[in-house]
Amino acid sequence: MPYTEEWVTRRARAAYAEGRALFPVRPDRAALLVIDMQDEFVRPGRSPYWVPAATRMAPRLRGLVNHCRELDVPVIRTVFDDTHLGPDRPHALRHLPHADTEWRRPAPAEVWDEMGHRSDEILIRKPSYGAFYDTPLDTILRNLGRDTVIITGTLTNYCCGTTARQAYERGYHVVFGADATATDDESRQEPELAVLRKGFALVLRTEEIVSRLAEATAVSCEE
Repeated sequence: MPYTEEWVTRRARAAYAEGRALFPVRPDRAALLVIDMQDEFVRPGRSPYWVPAATRMAPRLRGLVNHCRELDVPVIRTVFDDTHLGPDRPHALRHLPHADTEWRRPAPAEVWDEMGHRSDEILIRKPSYGAFYDTPLDTILRNLGRDTVIITGTLTNYCCGTTARQAYERGYHVVFGADATATDDESRQEPELAVLRKGFALVLRTEEIVSRLAEATAVSCEE
């Protein structure tokens, strides 16, 4: 049958709004990525790049971190930092609008204290938006035997969204925290979630992530 413009538009809109990827979220196969919950972005008033929505979201994310620890899901954190004195950063970054400021981040960048980072958990210092760009993250995940990443943190439509796309391209199952991510203009949150939902990730709220992990644990215990 011929596909009408109305039909294809309706189908696309449904996928953006309601699409759900079909894969299990197993504790023994997953890792929790906590992207850039650092002083620069989350500590109130710390820098011109402060993301108030990320500060408000932080207690919910910390609860998810604690839940993953209980299930032995590795917690891997990143910070956006001035690695290798800067030459490893994408060259074009210096020409983009958000780079035009006199403020300079302290060296090294640090995870916000309120996030409860532990010394026995992996911390990756990355030079660009995506957590896979010029970092050992892919090697770490494969050595841990993890094929599913749960992406949380900030910014939803920059570092988190880029990491989700990079993970997808590398063959990982991607879970994206709808209410465990935040951005600097909250009107941008849902449009980014919609794109990820349609083409890259299983977009879930925190309670849904916890439920999926519990369901997979129950099934594993029954086998």
